[in-house]
Amino acid sequence: MSRYPDRDPECTEATHPGPVELTIRPRDHDLGGFSVRRVLPAPRRRMVGPFIFFDHMGPAEFPPGEGIQVRPHPHIGLATVTYLFEGEIMHRDSLGFVQPIRAGAVNLMTAGSGIVHSERAGDDVATTSRLHGIQSWMALPDGLEECDPGFIHYAAKDLPEFSVGAATVRLIMGEAWGQRSPVHQHSPTLYLECRIPAGAELDLEPAGELAVYVVAGAVTTAPGGQDSDTLDSGTLGVARAGTGLSLKADADAHVMVIGGSPVGERHIWWNYVSGSRERIEKAKSDWRDGRFDKVPGDDEFIPLPD
Repeated sequence: MSRYPDRDPECTEATHPGPVELTIRPRDHDLGGFSVRRVLPAPRRRMVGPFIFFDHMGPAEFPPGEGIQVRPHPHIGLATVTYLFEGEIMHRDSLGFVQPIRAGAVNLMTAGSGIVHSERAGDDVATTSRLHGIQSWMALPDGLEECDPGFIHYAAKDLPEFSVGAATVRLIMGEAWGQRSPVHQHSPTLYLECRIPAGAELDLEPAGELAVYVVAGAVTTAPGGQDSDTLDSGTLGVARAGTGLSLKADADAHVMVIGGSPVGERHIWWNYVSGSRERIEKAKSDWRDGRFDKVPGDDEFIPLPD
């Protein structure tokens, strides 16, 4: 989705002595009846592995005939993953792809040297509909920032889902517990959806950099330890470098796990990610002057912010 600089939530952050080094709790922002919690980038933590942007959107309910309407906008230097718990979004892009994204599936869009896309209400717009999910961006590693743009859709049935003790894990990207996701990685990446029933535990191995975001419920890290922390709904806990995390669900918990290898310093402005400020300035002028390709069948656009 389009990143509006003036809508970045103000995050509350705290450091800790235990395995969770930093907690980040964003404030909810209402975008006209649609709630968004922007977790990354935060003032004291710009990235976790390749993840440079992490939005928790919804849950939101729309009356018949309404829904999200994100007009065409550009991206460079990143790959986006849209992952829904509920609802449907219709993706259209300048490569000509038209693809609905539904709960449990993955739309992986690689911007590289430049792509334009829109995100509109799906086929459920005719009825009362709900939308709830995560929008994340991963910065592309050195050597791939200017790769050709691309788009791949992965059906929900193609993502591994398995039990780890009492927990249920869906492997969105990467490898874990001897399983591997088919979703393409531009650099080593870990992305999991975990549902942990109350009282159950889940141990996460180190993954370069690692963090957990609590969608719902609450978990205790390092359960029983002196430096344990409780993470409740809407909180991101970033693990200390090189460590894993042990989680115990205090109540039925819905948790997203993100991580992977760092890709180095990146600049982010609006929808642009790059290791070069000059490249971002060029992308600004390219969008202002109409040099990006257009989205077939979607003639609107979001102007360059002031």
